[in-house]
Amino acid sequence: MSERPMATGPLRGVRVIEFAGIGPGPFASMLLSDMGADVVSIARPGQGKRDARDFVNRGRQVIELDLKNPTHVAQVLDLIAAADILIEGFRPQVMERLGLGPDVALKRNPRLVYGRMTGWGQDGPLAHSAGHDINYIAITGALDSFRSCNGDTVSPLNLVGDYGGGALYLAMGVLAAVIDARTTGKGQVVDAAMCDGVSSMLTLFHSMHATGRWTKEPRTNMLDGGAHFYRTYQCKDGGYMSVGAIEPQFYTELRKLAGLGEDCFNDQMNRKQWPLLHDKVAAVFKTKTRDEWAKIFDGTDACVAPVIAMFDAPKHPHLAARKTFVEADGGVQPAPAPRFSRTPSAIQGSAAAPVKTAADILSQWTKHTSAKAS
Repeated sequence: MSERPMATGPLRGVRVIEFAGIGPGPFASMLLSDMGADVVSIARPGQGKRDARDFVNRGRQVIELDLKNPTHVAQVLDLIAAADILIEGFRPQVMERLGLGPDVALKRNPRLVYGRMTGWGQDGPLAHSAGHDINYIAITGALDSFRSCNGDTVSPLNLVGDYGGGALYLAMGVLAAVIDARTTGKGQVVDAAMCDGVSSMLTLFHSMHATGRWTKEPRTNMLDGGAHFYRTYQCKDGGYMSVGAIEPQFYTELRKLAGLGEDCFNDQMNRKQWPLLHDKVAAVFKTKTRDEWAKIFDGTDACVAPVIAMFDAPKHPHLAARKTFVEADGGVQPAPAPRFSRTPSAIQGSAAAPVKTAADILSQWTKHTSAKAS
C-alpha cells in the first residue's frame, strides 16, 4: 500500500467519503480535496481507474465496491465510522435501499455529516424524477433571465445549477455542519438541492423586483443586457469587449476613453434611452479591434475587459501573473481556489490514483488517528 502524501490546506485531517457520480458531487469533493480533506471515492467495480486529465476527480483515493454486496456494504459502514463527511448524489431513497441511508450511517457514527446532492431535493412532487442542470435552473427563473437578443434562452453552461447552486452550496453546507458537529458531537443530513441553491442565488433579483428596480421583460434591466453600460459589444475584428461601468465615476471614465461625449449619454439611468445609447456605443466599438480596445482600457477604472476564449484564459497576463492555472497531469487546469494565507490549498494528487481497498484506507486512517492521539 502506497502512503498518501501529507495533505496541505485548512481541511487537512477531515475525512470525506464520496460515492462516485457526475456533476456537482464530484466538483464539491474536488473543492474539499483541494483544501486538504482526505477524500475517498467509492466507485463501482471496474470503474475506479480514471484518466489523469479528468481534473475534477483530482486529489482522491479510490476504492471499488459493489454496493449490492452485503460484505462491501459492511466495509462502507466501517469507513463511515471513521469519516467526518459523506457525499452522495443518488435519487432519494437509493442509499436507504442499499442499507446506507442517514439513519444507519448516523447510528454508526453520530458525528457524521451526511451530504445529499440532488437537483430537485429529497422531497416535493419532482423529487423522484430525472433531470439535469438545465431543468433545475429552468423552474427557478434563472434560465429565463439568460436570453439572446432574439429572445431565445441561452444555457449558461452548467455553472449556475450544477456548480453554483449545487456544488458550492453542498460544500458550504457540509462544512457548516462539521463545525456544528465538532461543537455538539452531533452530525446531521445536509439536503443540497440545485433548485434551492439557484433560488438562493437569485435573492438579489427578487429584492430588486420587490423594490421596483427589475422588470419581468428580459434584456430590459441593468444586469441582463438591457443597459448600454452593462453588456458586451462586438469589435471591428469580430472579438468582443465586456462593459460593466455601473457607478457614475466608472461611467465617466468609460465615456472619456471611448469618446462618448454626446449629451444623450448624460442621463445614464434613463431606461427609455438605453436602446438608442446601446446602438451608439455599439457603433463606436466597431471602429477598433478587440485588442486595440483592450489596450485603451487596460488598467483603467472604466470597468471594461476583453472577452477571452475559455482555453485562451490561462494566457491572459493577469491570470498568468496570479498563477490561476497550473500545468499538471498532461494538461492545463485551474488551480485551487480560494487562497489561504497560512494553510494554502493544493492539488493533492492525480485523478489517475491507483485503486486501493477499503482495508488500505481503514489501516491508513487508523494509523493517522493513533499518531494524532499520541
